[in-house]
Amino acid sequence: MPTIKSKSINKFNITTYMSMYCRPTWRRLNYVITSLILALFIFTTSSAQTPEEKGEKLFKANCSSCHALNKKVVGPALSGVEGRVPQPAEAWLLKWIKNSSAVIKSGDAYANKIFNENNKSVMPNQAVSDDEIKSILAYIKNPPVDKTAQVVVDPNAATNGSGENAGASSNLYMYVLAILFVVLIVVFTGMRKNLEKLVREKQGLPQVAPKPFAGEYSFAALWYWMRTHKKWVAVITLVLVGYFSQWAWYTMKDIGVYTNYKPEQPIAFSHKIHAGQNGINCQYCHSGVEKSKVANVPSANVCMNCHKYIQEGAITGKKEIAKIYAALGYDPDKQTYSGVTTPIKWVRVHNLPDHVYFNHSQHVKVGKIECTQCHGEIAKMDTVRQFSPLTMGWCIECHRKTEVKMEGNAYYDELHAKLKAKYKGEPITVSKMGGLECGKCHY
Repeated sequence: MPTIKSKSINKFNITTYMSMYCRPTWRRLNYVITSLILALFIFTTSSAQTPEEKGEKLFKANCSSCHALNKKVVGPALSGVEGRVPQPAEAWLLKWIKNSSAVIKSGDAYANKIFNENNKSVMPNQAVSDDEIKSILAYIKNPPVDKTAQVVVDPNAATNGSGENAGASSNLYMYVLAILFVVLIVVFTGMRKNLEKLVREKQGLPQVAPKPFAGEYSFAALWYWMRTHKKWVAVITLVLVGYFSQWAWYTMKDIGVYTNYKPEQPIAFSHKIHAGQNGINCQYCHSGVEKSKVANVPSANVCMNCHKYIQEGAITGKKEIAKIYAALGYDPDKQTYSGVTTPIKWVRVHNLPDHVYFNHSQHVKVGKIECTQCHGEIAKMDTVRQFSPLTMGWCIECHRKTEVKMEGNAYYDELHAKLKAKYKGEPITVSKMGGLECGKCHY
């Protein structure tokens, strides 16, 4: 066994000891890394999509708004479609899906038959490739198990464009990588300790003793230090008292402030999908925001403008949309109303004290304030949360900084001229128009 002549530890010494004394550890490390890489490969290959799975995503993204497998929505049910259309079915369906109008104009008898049976509604041309259409047909022919009968996915989970859970596979890879890093940390920590022990042994140095949990670090030693260093104790006490006093002040000041309040609603409605991905304007649902004090919650009839045809959601399947139907007494299979309705008990997110007056139309229509300024990036939220603190200090600060947009508003013409003459060259903020007067906001 070689000896170390010099007491200095260099890279050559470390490498020598790692190769001579840690071979079993290296072997174990190689086995672990090889096993984890093999596991990653298996997970990656096993996650490859079948044609049916790919077709399911394409069907939901391109077809589900007008078609279902086993019932008529806007267009006919698609189950068994290959047995109904002219043969060869695949070639005919490729032409029909890409350009149904051209097939109808060609005089195709079956195309004209289904065109007339469906109130002469033309199916829009679909921008999908032949392979994608074949995947959709594979899904229609052999659909996977109905996922809506299983546990519903969390509506706050991240989703991709087709509405599937995009985080599942990436989370799996993260778990594997985390395990890999933990194993590496444990192995290398053990190697470092063994190397340090071997080097000190070869150099004739004493081994490092573990840090004591008593003695100079005991409570008795601390008490002795406090009795002999009273000035330092006084300074530390004053600092701690000041810190905790400040903490108590801000804690009590925030009582009743519900920033990030995010209640669970009776229907899992996702603004991220509706306002974000689908680009629905806020005023379409909250129609009162520009003409009344309150930005009203839309009635379920507004939901039915779309969901009479879209009967399955991208995240929660049929479960949440079925609650809308139940509230209206609507039967989606027969497309009829029973007349028995039940109110949807939405939970209010943004709430001001009773003695505070706030008018949405005054801010949105006249002041031209964007919804996101107070409510945050609603289009990125699955479940709506309170973005702003809605405190008096927050409102006053906004009134002091926000410049009033008076141009093009005849209501302000005379007032604007007076204010421009009074505040020459200065920006006209809300505070200069009486926005800080108590009576403006408090009854």
